[in-house]
Amino acid sequence: MSARVPASAAVLAQLRQAIATGELAPGQQVIQESLAAQFGVSRVPLREALQVLEGEGQVVHEPNRGYFITELSMSDLVEVYRIRALLEAEAVRVALVNLTQRDINELESLLSLVDQAANASDVSAMIAANRRFHFRLFEAAALPRLTRMIASLWGATEVYRSVYYGADLNRERVSDEHSRIMTAITSGDVELVINELDGHREHAIEGISALVLP
Repeated sequence: MSARVPASAAVLAQLRQAIATGELAPGQQVIQESLAAQFGVSRVPLREALQVLEGEGQVVHEPNRGYFITELSMSDLVEVYRIRALLEAEAVRVALVNLTQRDINELESLLSLVDQAANASDVSAMIAANRRFHFRLFEAAALPRLTRMIASLWGATEVYRSVYYGADLNRERVSDEHSRIMTAITSGDVELVINELDGHREHAIEGISALVLP
C-alpha cells in the first residue's frame, strides 16, 4: 500500500503547477479562500505550502494584505541568473566527472521529452521536462545542498518560464541550445558545457525581459 501524500505537499505541487503555467501570474494576489475551495482543502495546508513558496521566493507576503506571486524587476532577474551561473558551473564541474553512460542515456531520454513537448506546444509539459533534464545533470554531482540552492533560484523565476516558452521561436531556440548542451556533455568537455549553459541562460534573460519586464 502506497504512503498517503500529505495535504500540504499535494497543495504545494498544485501551486507550483499554477505558477509555472501562468494560471497564477506575476503580481497576482493569492486568494486563499478561493484556492482552498478549488483544491478541496482547508486553509491550513494552503498556508503551509505558501510559506514554503515564500522561502523559495516564488511568493511574497505583505502584512494585512496577504500573499502575492513574486514580480521581478530586470535587476532581480539578472541577479538570480548570475547566481545560478556560479552555482550551476560548480555542479557541472563535479557532475561531469561522475557521469556514467547510464546517466548520459537518461539525459538524452529526458531531452527527447522536452522536444516532444515543445513540438506539441505543450508548455506545461515542456517546463516540467526541462527542469528534469537540467536537474538530472546537477544531481549527478551528488551535492544535495548545492542542488537545493539551485532549485530555490529556479523557483524564484519559475513564473516567467511559461511566458518564455509560449513563443514558438523561443521553444525552437531552447531545443537547439539543449542539443548543443547534450553534445558538450557527451564530449566530457566541462568548460564547453558551462559555456553552452551560460548562453542558454543569457538568451532566456533576453527573451523574458523582452516579453514581460520593463
